[in-house]
Amino acid sequence: MAKPNENTPLSELIGGLLSDVTGLLRKEIDLAKTEASEKLNRALGGIETLVIGIVLAIGAVGVLLSALVSGLSAVLARNGMSEPTASALAAVIVGLVIGGIAWLLVSRGISAVRDTQLTLDRTAASLRRDTDIVKEKV
Repeated sequence: MAKPNENTPLSELIGGLLSDVTGLLRKEIDLAKTEASEKLNRALGGIETLVIGIVLAIGAVGVLLSALVSGLSAVLARNGMSEPTASALAAVIVGLVIGGIAWLLVSRGISAVRDTQLTLDRTAASLRRDTDIVKEKV
Protein backbone atom coordinates (compact mmCIF):
# COMPACT_ATOMS: atom_id res chain seq x y z
CA MET A 1 0.00 0.00 0.00
CA ALA A 2 1.29 3.48 -0.83
CA LYS A 3 2.03 5.94 1.95
CA PRO A 4 -1.13 7.84 2.80
CA ASN A 5 -1.19 11.59 2.80
CA GLU A 6 -3.62 13.96 4.45
CA ASN A 7 -5.93 14.06 1.40
CA THR A 8 -6.41 10.27 1.11
CA PRO A 9 -10.03 9.31 1.80
CA LEU A 10 -10.71 7.01 4.73
CA SER A 11 -12.43 4.43 2.49
CA GLU A 12 -9.32 4.20 0.34
CA LEU A 13 -7.13 3.76 3.44
CA ILE A 14 -9.39 0.99 4.76
CA GLY A 15 -9.50 -0.65 1.33
CA GLY A 16 -5.71 -0.57 1.11
CA LEU A 17 -5.37 -2.02 4.60
CA LEU A 18 -7.82 -4.82 3.78
CA SER A 19 -5.91 -5.57 0.59
CA ASP A 20 -2.62 -5.69 2.50
CA VAL A 21 -4.08 -7.95 5.20
CA THR A 22 -5.60 -10.27 2.58
CA GLY A 23 -2.27 -10.56 0.74
CA LEU A 24 -0.51 -11.15 4.03
CA LEU A 25 -2.94 -13.91 4.99
CA ARG A 26 -2.44 -15.61 1.61
CA LYS A 27 1.32 -15.58 2.14
CA GLU A 28 0.90 -16.98 5.66
CA ILE A 29 -1.27 -19.80 4.35
CA ASP A 30 1.36 -20.62 1.72
CA LEU A 31 4.04 -20.64 4.42
CA ALA A 32 1.93 -22.93 6.62
CA LYS A 33 1.39 -25.34 3.72
CA THR A 34 5.12 -25.45 2.95
CA GLU A 35 6.11 -25.94 6.58
CA ALA A 36 3.49 -28.64 7.15
CA SER A 37 4.65 -30.46 4.02
CA GLU A 38 8.28 -30.41 5.22
CA LYS A 39 7.32 -31.77 8.64
CA LEU A 40 5.08 -34.44 7.13
CA ASN A 41 7.84 -35.62 4.78
CA ARG A 42 10.24 -36.01 7.73
CA ALA A 43 7.65 -37.95 9.72
CA LEU A 44 6.86 -40.20 6.75
CA GLY A 45 10.56 -41.09 6.44
CA GLY A 46 10.56 -42.33 10.02
CA ILE A 47 7.32 -44.22 9.51
CA GLU A 48 8.74 -45.86 6.38
CA THR A 49 11.74 -47.16 8.33
CA LEU A 50 9.42 -48.34 11.10
CA VAL A 51 7.26 -50.29 8.65
CA ILE A 52 10.31 -51.94 7.06
CA GLY A 53 11.51 -52.93 10.53
CA ILE A 54 8.11 -54.38 11.41
CA VAL A 55 7.99 -56.41 8.19
CA LEU A 56 11.45 -57.82 8.92
CA ALA A 57 10.42 -58.58 12.50
CA ILE A 58 7.43 -60.56 11.26
CA GLY A 59 9.73 -62.49 8.93
CA ALA A 60 12.08 -63.18 11.85
CA VAL A 61 9.23 -64.55 13.93
CA GLY A 62 8.29 -66.85 11.04
CA VAL A 63 11.84 -68.10 10.69
CA LEU A 64 12.21 -68.62 14.44
CA LEU A 65 8.94 -70.53 14.64
CA SER A 66 10.00 -72.68 11.70
CA ALA A 67 13.32 -73.34 13.43
CA LEU A 68 11.56 -74.29 16.65
CA VAL A 69 9.34 -76.76 14.84
CA SER A 70 12.28 -78.24 12.90
CA GLY A 71 14.39 -78.44 16.04
CA LEU A 72 11.71 -80.08 18.10
CA SER A 73 11.03 -82.60 15.32
CA ALA A 74 14.71 -83.44 15.09
CA VAL A 75 15.07 -83.87 18.86
CA LEU A 76 12.05 -86.10 19.02
CA ALA A 77 13.12 -88.19 15.99
CA ARG A 78 16.69 -88.73 17.08
CA ASN A 79 18.82 -88.19 20.13
CA GLY A 80 21.98 -87.20 18.20
CA MET A 81 22.89 -84.40 15.78
CA SER A 82 21.42 -85.01 12.38
CA GLU A 83 20.70 -83.07 9.22
CA PRO A 84 17.31 -81.83 10.43
CA THR A 85 18.95 -80.61 13.65
CA ALA A 86 21.64 -78.82 11.69
CA SER A 87 18.94 -77.22 9.52
CA ALA A 88 17.13 -76.03 12.64
CA LEU A 89 20.32 -74.50 14.06
CA ALA A 90 20.90 -72.65 10.80
CA ALA A 91 17.33 -71.33 10.87
CA VAL A 92 17.82 -70.09 14.46
CA ILE A 93 21.01 -68.24 13.50
CA VAL A 94 19.32 -66.62 10.49
CA GLY A 95 16.27 -65.75 12.57
CA LEU A 96 18.38 -64.08 15.26
CA VAL A 97 20.33 -62.05 12.69
CA ILE A 98 17.14 -60.87 10.92
CA GLY A 99 15.54 -60.16 14.31
CA GLY A 100 18.54 -58.00 15.28
CA ILE A 101 18.32 -56.05 12.03
CA ALA A 102 14.57 -55.60 12.53
CA TRP A 103 15.11 -54.33 16.07
CA LEU A 104 17.67 -51.81 14.81
CA LEU A 105 15.33 -50.53 12.08
CA VAL A 106 12.32 -50.30 14.40
CA SER A 107 14.41 -48.38 16.97
CA ARG A 108 15.64 -45.93 14.33
CA GLY A 109 12.10 -45.45 12.97
CA ILE A 110 10.63 -44.75 16.39
CA SER A 111 13.45 -42.32 17.15
CA ALA A 112 12.87 -40.47 13.86
CA VAL A 113 9.12 -40.19 14.53
CA ARG A 114 9.71 -38.94 18.09
CA ASP A 115 12.21 -36.31 16.90
CA THR A 116 9.73 -34.87 14.40
CA GLN A 117 7.79 -31.99 15.89
CA LEU A 118 4.60 -31.28 14.00
CA THR A 119 4.28 -27.68 15.20
CA LEU A 120 4.44 -24.90 12.62
CA ASP A 121 7.04 -22.73 14.38
CA ARG A 122 7.94 -20.44 11.47
CA THR A 123 4.30 -19.83 10.58
CA ALA A 124 3.39 -19.02 14.19
CA ALA A 125 6.31 -16.58 14.49
CA SER A 126 5.40 -14.93 11.21
CA LEU A 127 1.74 -14.60 12.25
CA ARG A 128 2.83 -12.95 15.51
CA ARG A 129 4.93 -10.44 13.55
CA ASP A 130 2.04 -9.78 11.16
CA THR A 131 -0.37 -9.23 14.05
CA ASP A 132 2.01 -6.69 15.57
CA ILE A 133 2.33 -4.87 12.24
CA VAL A 134 -1.45 -4.73 11.73
CA LYS A 135 -1.91 -3.44 15.31
CA GLU A 136 0.60 -0.66 14.61
CA LYS A 137 -1.24 0.38 11.44
CA VAL A 138 -4.64 0.45 13.12
